[in-house]
Amino acid sequence: MFSVISWAMIFQKLGVFGRIRRQSDQFLRIFRATRGVANPQALASAGSPFSTVYAAGYRELQSQVGGSTGNPHPPKLKSLQAVTVSMQLAAADEVRRVEKGMSWLATTGSVTPFIGLFGTVWGIIDAFSGLGSAGAASLRAVAPGIAEALVTTAAGLAAAIPAVIFYNQFLQNIRDLGQRLDTFALEVSAQIEKTFN
Repeated sequence: MFSVISWAMIFQKLGVFGRIRRQSDQFLRIFRATRGVANPQALASAGSPFSTVYAAGYRELQSQVGGSTGNPHPPKLKSLQAVTVSMQLAAADEVRRVEKGMSWLATTGSVTPFIGLFGTVWGIIDAFSGLGSAGAASLRAVAPGIAEALVTTAAGLAAAIPAVIFYNQFLQNIRDLGQRLDTFALEVSAQIEKTFN
């Protein structure tokens, strides 16, 4: 059960990170080609975390300066810090959204070897109790039970190893996304400061 759910989570996360990478690259390409502060709808890639962060900053900007972002002499910005904080909050929400399900992979990686070990110990106890009941003290009598018991350890490791490998890979992807979103929020803040101050 742990293995099946973990593999489903792994494939789902691989798809999520691939989609985020494509949409984010497209969004950043369009954003950087657009000079000034553009309306978020004009930048496409609505599914990208970067577009969500930008939209949060743009909403705060609009609430401060009104609908006058296209004027030749734009009004002064009341608080650049408020715009930056709005984007940072949106970035944190996006990172939390991507982190969903990671605890299952961590739990699988740490718990399933022990579940397998428990099964092995239980199987060995059962094999030796059967040996005592049979009254024959030979390796031939106990070997099949011990071999069956060791299968549970192998099954536990087979579930744990991919979960740990992909957990570490996804954790690195999440950290990278968080850093990129923070850097992007600073980039947008700098662009807003140039435009409105």
